[in-house]
Amino acid sequence: MCSEWVRSAEERSKERHESKTNQETQPRLQPHNRTKLISTMMSLTGILSLFSALIATSDALSCTQCYSSYSWTCSGPSSVCPSGYECGSSYTGKTTGIITGEMSRELIRGCLPSSHCNIQGSIRIHIGYIQKVTSCCTTDDCVPEAPSFPTISTKPNGLVCQSCTAANSTWCSTSDTALCTGDESLCVLETLKRTDSGQVTASMIIRGCATKSICHLGSHSSAIFEHISLEDKFTCTSGGINFQGVILTPAISCLLLMKLFF
Repeated sequence: MCSEWVRSAEERSKERHESKTNQETQPRLQPHNRTKLISTMMSLTGILSLFSALIATSDALSCTQCYSSYSWTCSGPSSVCPSGYECGSSYTGKTTGIITGEMSRELIRGCLPSSHCNIQGSIRIHIGYIQKVTSCCTTDDCVPEAPSFPTISTKPNGLVCQSCTAANSTWCSTSDTALCTGDESLCVLETLKRTDSGQVTASMIIRGCATKSICHLGSHSSAIFEHISLEDKFTCTSGGINFQGVILTPAISCLLLMKLFF
């Protein structure tokens, strides 16, 4: 029994010796190998980042950019939109002859912020009114739905705003007024600028009544050609010449009605 215990002790001692020998002979990661491993990991991180960027680019929409001053259709080159944009069309109809109802047309097509999609509203000026409608779609180079302008109300709502237009200017002021109707509850100053390679080549100012939906457009810019863009800015106020509760002379009342209907 004693000899068996001695053999067991010897075997245990041999096993410990072999385990220590194995540990000492295990290969260790040398400094240059660690540097190589870190470099490889960094390369893999760069590849993953590039792959993520390519995926994001592939998800971006390509939209047609074009402009027309006489039609609801146009054609032009395609451009990749930023994130949060859709392929949009902004339609503007201007009617300056209330009796004849003749409307001039303007179309801008390109990348449009999603928050500016499917908006319709109107601006009333002293010589007529302007209607704006936007529509969007979400596939590459798609064509947004054609506009359907709402019926313009002729019922005065009591608000009167100064009204004027001026070309190649940043301001206009006049004694002319627009008698607001329907849901035109704000006075607006619209500033339009056309730039070519960053230089302003044309501008226009419009003042009158506006619906809230028009004012929500705020300020935005649309590229219509490679170096040409249009900037449209709306500044609205709730103040105006409110004629509710004010006694008007027959002459002034007649003048306001003439401006509304003629």
